[in-house]
Amino acid sequence: MRTRWMLVPLLTLAAAANALAAAANALAADCPALLDSKLPELRGKEQIDLCERFAGKPLVVVNTASYCGFAPQFEGLESVYKEYREQGLEMLGVPSNDFKQEDADAEKTAKVCYANYGVTFTMTQAQPVRGSDATPLFKELAAQSSAPKWNFYKYVIDRQGKVVANFSSRTKPDDPAFKAAIEKAIASQP
Repeated sequence: MRTRWMLVPLLTLAAAANALAAAANALAADCPALLDSKLPELRGKEQIDLCERFAGKPLVVVNTASYCGFAPQFEGLESVYKEYREQGLEMLGVPSNDFKQEDADAEKTAKVCYANYGVTFTMTQAQPVRGSDATPLFKELAAQSSAPKWNFYKYVIDRQGKVVANFSSRTKPDDPAFKAAIEKAIASQP
C-alpha cells in the first residue's frame, strides 16, 4: 500500500516529465521547415541540429567548394560574419561537390576553410545541394528561392526561417545589396 508521502514525489516527477514534453513539442513547433534537419559538422563527428543552432537567428547559408575560383570569397564571408555576429548573425558554409570542385577528403576541405582562409563560422561536411539528392536544407532553399547555380551561391534568411534574398556566386560578400539583405534579416522579428 502506497502511503500519501510516497505519492507526492511521483506526482512531482510526472508533472516535470509532462512539462519537459510540452517544452520539447513547443520547440519542435517553432522550428521552421528550412531548419528542420541535421548536417554533419566539418570538424568532428557531431551532427549540427540546424533548428537548435539557428532557429530565431538571422542566417547566411552559402554552398562552398575548396577548388572553385570563388574560394577567396571565404575571406569576405568571414569579414561579414565578424562585422555582424554581434548583432546575432549566424553563417553556415556547406561544401558541395555538385559542381566537381570539392575534395572528397573532409580533412583537406577543413584545411582550406580553417587554415587557408581563417573561417570561424559553422561549416559542414560536403553535401549535395541540387536536385533530388539535395539535403533538406537546400531543397527548402530552392523551394523558397532557387537552387544554387554554382558554388558560393548565398542565401540570406530572416529570423522566421524565410529567405530574404539570394545572391549569385559573382556577388561579393562586401556587395551593398548583400549587406542590406543581411541588415534586413537582422532587423526581422523572431
